[in-house]
Amino acid sequence: MQAVIAGAAKPARKIIPIVPYAVKGKYRNLKTGILLLAYTVYFGLPWLTWHGAARSGQPLLFDLANSRFFLFDIVIFPQDLMVLMAIMVMAATMLFVSAALYGRVFCGFFCFQTLWTDAFRMIEGWVQGEAQARIRLMKQPWGLEKIAKLGLTHALWLVLALATAVTFTLYFADARQLISAIWEGRAPMAAYTAIATITATTYVAAGFARENICRVACPYGKFQSAMQDPLTKTVVYDAARGERTQGRQPPAKALKEPGSRQQQGVGDCIDCGYCVNVCPTGVDIRKGFQIDCIACGLCIDACNTIMKSIQLPTGLIDFRQAAAVEPAAKSATISFASRLKQYGYLGLMALAIVFFAYKIQHLEPFVANIQQDQPLVTRMSNGDLKSRYIVRLTNKEAQAQTYVLTLQGLPPDASPARHVMHVPSGKTYASTFSIVVSPQVAQTLQGFTAVITPMEAHERAEPEQAQEFSLAYSSGQAH
Repeated sequence: MQAVIAGAAKPARKIIPIVPYAVKGKYRNLKTGILLLAYTVYFGLPWLTWHGAARSGQPLLFDLANSRFFLFDIVIFPQDLMVLMAIMVMAATMLFVSAALYGRVFCGFFCFQTLWTDAFRMIEGWVQGEAQARIRLMKQPWGLEKIAKLGLTHALWLVLALATAVTFTLYFADARQLISAIWEGRAPMAAYTAIATITATTYVAAGFARENICRVACPYGKFQSAMQDPLTKTVVYDAARGERTQGRQPPAKALKEPGSRQQQGVGDCIDCGYCVNVCPTGVDIRKGFQIDCIACGLCIDACNTIMKSIQLPTGLIDFRQAAAVEPAAKSATISFASRLKQYGYLGLMALAIVFFAYKIQHLEPFVANIQQDQPLVTRMSNGDLKSRYIVRLTNKEAQAQTYVLTLQGLPPDASPARHVMHVPSGKTYASTFSIVVSPQVAQTLQGFTAVITPMEAHERAEPEQAQEFSLAYSSGQAH
């Protein structure tokens, strides 16, 4: 009998949903301002038109059909691999720098998951009321009021998720043409697939998973703590002030006089739990650093609100270095390596920015390659040797261009004086040219130079815009 009891399955632990309380303060206002700015940029950018020196059109456009990326007056092609690498290094380094200097501040203020979850919670609060009202609505039996409020909440969530998905697709084609095609049912199937997928994932991630994405699925939250040290500014509870020698006590009558709590050794924390109630991940910051903390600063606003109400100094919870308040961190030696790590991240980011700026300023307007075609040589009826070369040229400019190919280092009658290629914007065209030489010249000819120049630069005699290719000549063997 005892063995049966010992092996009996334990009842499943009930999962209590986190319903954060509303709070007002500096960091809540900052989060709201960032959210409004991000939504304005995200939803508004596809509808703007950029008029620049090089191009006109959407400021930001991923033109997958032509394998190019438009960023205001900059056009980036897959051939600009170093530019793309610089962008990736900058983005990664910014995450490293923010983690080393300010903990998970990116998660709390700028992450897409946080921004959309905040918006979904605002809709939830607008329809269902504050946290206490939402908790009561969860517990009350199903009825007309509950169905109406939950139904309206989920309908508005789906509208925002759908708007998010449709806007996302507008970054991959002309916004006005694509939205018309989507509405009329003649858009590519990929557009409808993307809209359905992003709508579903946004609805689930922001409406149901919420901060569980940060706690469970997001890899950044896992390795971020390894990048943090006592010099990192993050959300920290001043335990020495909050606990003192007598611990936390509510603001009883004997403790309401200014300075009375400090005189009696009582901590300034009154154990109200407001800092925990406003936390979107349910963290009690008073227990020290926890990986679930996303550094959103809402617990700071909550604590400052309470401190002001009982006439105590604010800042019991604040963004500060752990070395400033935690005894263990104070006693720890802040090694040179910790500072070197932060300076190293900043230096890497500065190098990536400089490299990116340099590469953007020196983007080549076209990319070309030339190779000898097979067979390497053909003997003509008069005995001359004919070799054919293939030119593949990609026009990376926003307009169609005409290019002039001239050959140097050949006898005058070996090839035409020039070869003209007309290439539309963003396209790669192939063309051929031939050289014909006598067997005697072929024996002494080692190579020649091909020069490709845009037509306008060629006519203005601007050699700095030309690209030169040194080509080997083979009369029978491949070089």
